[in-house]
Amino acid sequence: MLTELRLGLWSLALVVATAAADPTPPLNHADLWLMKRVGVPVLSPDGQRAVFTVAEPAYAAKDASFDLWLVATDGRSPPRQLTYTHGPESGVAFSPDGSRIAFSARREGDVEEQVYVLDLAGGGEALRVTSAPLGARAARFSPDGHSIAFEADVWPGARDEADNRRLATERADRKYAARAYDGFPVRRWDHWLDERQVHLFVQPLSTQAQAIDLLAGSALVAHAGYSGRAEDEGVTLDAAWTQDGRGLVFNASIDLDQAARAFPSLQLWYVARGGGEPVALTAGSDSWASPRFAADGRLLYAEHTRQDGHIYSLTRIASMPFADGRGGTAQDLTLAVDRSVSSWGVAADGTLWFLAENAGLEQLYDAPAGKPARPAGTQDAGTYTGLAVSHGPRPVLVARWESATRPAEIVRLEPGHGHGALTALNITAARALALPPVEHFWFRSHRGRDIHSMLVKPPGFDPAKRYPLLVLMHGGPHTMWRDAFGLRWNYHLLAAPGYVVVLTDYSGSTGYGEAFSRAIEHDPLAGPAEEINEAADEAIRRYDFIDGTRQCAAGASYGGHLANWMQASTRRYRCLVGHAGLASLETQWGTSDGVYHREVMIGGPPWQGSPLWREQSPLAHAGEFATPMLLTVGEHDFRVPLNNTLEMWTALKRQQVPSRLIVFPEANHWILRGEDSRYFYSEVAAWLARYLGPEAGAAPH
Repeated sequence: MLTELRLGLWSLALVVATAAADPTPPLNHADLWLMKRVGVPVLSPDGQRAVFTVAEPAYAAKDASFDLWLVATDGRSPPRQLTYTHGPESGVAFSPDGSRIAFSARREGDVEEQVYVLDLAGGGEALRVTSAPLGARAARFSPDGHSIAFEADVWPGARDEADNRRLATERADRKYAARAYDGFPVRRWDHWLDERQVHLFVQPLSTQAQAIDLLAGSALVAHAGYSGRAEDEGVTLDAAWTQDGRGLVFNASIDLDQAARAFPSLQLWYVARGGGEPVALTAGSDSWASPRFAADGRLLYAEHTRQDGHIYSLTRIASMPFADGRGGTAQDLTLAVDRSVSSWGVAADGTLWFLAENAGLEQLYDAPAGKPARPAGTQDAGTYTGLAVSHGPRPVLVARWESATRPAEIVRLEPGHGHGALTALNITAARALALPPVEHFWFRSHRGRDIHSMLVKPPGFDPAKRYPLLVLMHGGPHTMWRDAFGLRWNYHLLAAPGYVVVLTDYSGSTGYGEAFSRAIEHDPLAGPAEEINEAADEAIRRYDFIDGTRQCAAGASYGGHLANWMQASTRRYRCLVGHAGLASLETQWGTSDGVYHREVMIGGPPWQGSPLWREQSPLAHAGEFATPMLLTVGEHDFRVPLNNTLEMWTALKRQQVPSRLIVFPEANHWILRGEDSRYFYSEVAAWLARYLGPEAGAAPH
């Protein structure tokens, strides 16, 4: 108790001293966690209004709220709250005339989430319009506004809702508890898969109307490899109504059962609104997703990802002619920009507007009809996400914008002139905190690659002082560090004790072109780790305020793999922090929820004898382990399963390396509960302080 009291008084004295030197306080965990979280906007057809979600988090789940908000896109009036519920709403869609919205939610009395419709013009409560036994989601109004299409899970063989309920009851009444599989895959993200399939339904918006399962009994859903587009939480069909309302186009796979030995593909399909056998619009090994129609309905747009045997390919936008339920020859529209498209929309004049990552930023591009894609102006900071484009004669573009110093808000983009804010839900709170902007720097690696990094200074930065260095390693590997207000590895929260943070985009990162993202093939850990270490050396050389004798490194997911590899390959760091990292490439290949891309990375399956399987497995070098290490993992993580961390932990203990293991019983790949997150950050801070403090010893040799 006395020790705890002394630590508390010391911490209080430090805070008081810091406050006296700098009246702007640093970010703490409560500041970070309790910031409102703004979702991506959904535009009305005329572009005059946008609906978005706002989550008001709390450390106790019962105190959190999730609601829909509405804002006028002319910026002349403040946003207003539409719903006042505890549970979240999702999948918002406007009716063609903009007077109503549909969304999915689980309200009082609902066993599963259902589709609700809210009258924006008349007001009142949202009305539930579906009663799908296993839940309904992703509703879309028909062009005449009289019906909705939606997605729902069904048990194989179910012909209607009554059949689906009967089959669900039969499974619930089984006297045994077992999961049996004949196919692959069997897990996704944090849950085991079962026999349920996603189907597409159409339902009139009239009293007592019955939903029609458009895919029931079709040969498509009878394929062993049938599925929608996979997301962490489930699958989606991304359905879009044709302009005449006679049918829908959606994406689906029929070769998911090959996922253990090949990359599955996604194809586009057309189905009549009354059901029947869907017609394939695309074929081959490439993937097509998220179909949408031009304003006149004569062109079909979709995301197109080539599959040419590499571990990574850019996502591009393509268009094809469409008429009478048939497609034509597709043309890629974003080839001129060597970047992967994230969100996009097509204006009435045929201009394609899209967002793509670029060297730490996510920025706006356009592709006018018949012309190559290009950047739509310049951008110095921040990231745009969730772009929405209206179909009106003068297009309206809205998105979410954030930076490392500003949490996300809804903005209206003015191409070539930046953006104007439509919301300011977190501005006051963020401005009250010491949040220095990120700085960018580049260097040429020893392999001749141009490598980009960002640097974050601690609050109250004094250029006359020298600060320890914290090297953060991002996951993926096919992601990048972004100038964004992150929750899981917030740069400023980690820098707050007085560290300089360096964030490097190694080979394999996105935002630098397809070749750079593919450069990680046959070099899964060693090459990227070398580039990260070189970036740290470059930062130490450039910036006199970095104390190169005090360095630690941390990362999660693929960044956790790299943390384990740093343990195996270098002793430059005084300590390491690894969350959800692999210990053995073979173990990760055999137990993760996604496997085939891992053997493509190496060049073949383990039994073909590639030495890389062992040469770049951290566990194979356990005899070299010496750096103090903090390991953390979620018990429900099926992306990098728990056994990886246990293998690493066993090796550290076997080698008598100072180490600590923290298992989060309710976490998946990420630490999502508020109190778990607060504990995680406190443990990381304590571990870093132990080895980066001025009284700490040097790195082990």
